[in-house]
Amino acid sequence: MVTWNNLDTVKAYENLQKVTPVNLAAVMAGENGAERVRKYSVPMAAGMAYSYAAKQVDDEVLAALAALAEEMQLTEKFEALYNGEVINTGEKRMVLHHMTRGQLGNAVVADGTDKRAFYVEQQNRIAELATKVHNGEITNAAGEKFTTVVQIGIGGSDLGPRAMYLALENWARVNNTFKMEARFISNVDPDDAAAVLATIDVAHSLFVLVSKSGTTLETLTNESFVKDALAKAGLDASKHMIAVTSETSPLAKSDDYLAAFFMDDYIGGRFSSTSAVGGAVLSLAFGPEVFARFLDGAAEEDKLATKKDIRENPALLDALIGVYERNVLGYPATAVLPYSQALSRFPAHLQQLDMESNGKSVNRFGEPVNYVTGPVIFGEPGTNGQHSFYQLLHQGTDIVPLQFLGFKNNQMGSDVVIQGSTSQQKLCANVVAQIVAFACGKADANRNKNFEGGRPSSIMIGEQLTPEALGAILAHFENKVMFQGFVWNINSFDQEGVQLGKVLATKVLKHETEGALKVYSELFNI
Repeated sequence: MVTWNNLDTVKAYENLQKVTPVNLAAVMAGENGAERVRKYSVPMAAGMAYSYAAKQVDDEVLAALAALAEEMQLTEKFEALYNGEVINTGEKRMVLHHMTRGQLGNAVVADGTDKRAFYVEQQNRIAELATKVHNGEITNAAGEKFTTVVQIGIGGSDLGPRAMYLALENWARVNNTFKMEARFISNVDPDDAAAVLATIDVAHSLFVLVSKSGTTLETLTNESFVKDALAKAGLDASKHMIAVTSETSPLAKSDDYLAAFFMDDYIGGRFSSTSAVGGAVLSLAFGPEVFARFLDGAAEEDKLATKKDIRENPALLDALIGVYERNVLGYPATAVLPYSQALSRFPAHLQQLDMESNGKSVNRFGEPVNYVTGPVIFGEPGTNGQHSFYQLLHQGTDIVPLQFLGFKNNQMGSDVVIQGSTSQQKLCANVVAQIVAFACGKADANRNKNFEGGRPSSIMIGEQLTPEALGAILAHFENKVMFQGFVWNINSFDQEGVQLGKVLATKVLKHETEGALKVYSELFNI
């Protein structure tokens, strides 16, 4: 049986604070650095590797982190989670997103249903519909094939699926699995929906409405926007729309949709890319076989997250190093820096995944904690970021830990040799140069040109960004966030902080305002 304790009450955390910090610039210099790179790496799923040589750890720090993982029963808590214990204490729910891609432990029955069987059933139903759309068995009123799929959703119903689509779009084109272009409408700002609708042929478009509750204001507003556009084009909206929702929502059995696919309350939006939320749009865009490969990569990475040895468990190791950086070394933020244009929106997805999950100041029991929790997450693809915010990362007053992602080969296959090297080689040269530059720095008598170094980073390295690799990366970060929530003894699976603004916005729209809220409303003529 697991016990839930605050971080500052466990002996291993006290011991961790006594460990001598590593001088990163010294240990990464010369042959010492070469040996570290060879030593401090752990395999991930899909042939990838997690290298943490440029982190401020050594064998002594790793031993202290392993002791922390053992005392806080981190893998045991993960086991309790995937075996169906009520881990989401705020909403009194199980947490089952892992079951959308595999079953790690016992069968879990909820609402009278085997949940693994339920998720597989939804995936099979989505695959059947996608195949019929691709084969022309489901068409528009004129008997013509749909060519575009548009996802309507916000938050986890948009950020993850959008990031995954962009990550695989070029790969699918090159590998002849590209079926339909996907677009996304999320913001209630009317310019968002209008801009998408202006660039697609609505007569040949399928719209996927994603709302677990069926009551999300922004999503339903954008649905009305789309339905209005379809009506103006003389089209029957019910023949152009499918829903992804819960079985109990008002959308579930509505005649307004061609079909409805189901998720449930045991999967949070930011963890839903491997459920029907991502499954519908990705299966329509690339084919169900590609989505299945994506799930396989995630399932393989989930299995690694069950290992007790932190040197064999990349997500747990990454999580523990992050806790060390946040709570012992005092670093306030983490930058996610993919050296792959395909992952351009992945940092935005991780912002929600991490900050919505672990942006908490009370523990699982509603008691204030006396230590910092989740870091600020931000990022941008390399090499673009190098010409943007890397100045602060290299020479700013705050040290910001970095998480790089890089691939030996690009997705498109096309490249050109300029000045003796290809574009891909230049990209990879930049990422390895940045790792060493951040770690080692450069002494210069001109203080403006002096680099202190000692800036920690890790990197995930793969052969190519494939569906399996993408699934592995996604699952790695989901499990990292989960493990860190366990360490901080917080509930990573609710998001009450999202609710207050919604409540006040409703009051504004109903003109039930006073004080500052009333004056601000008047400024906007609401």
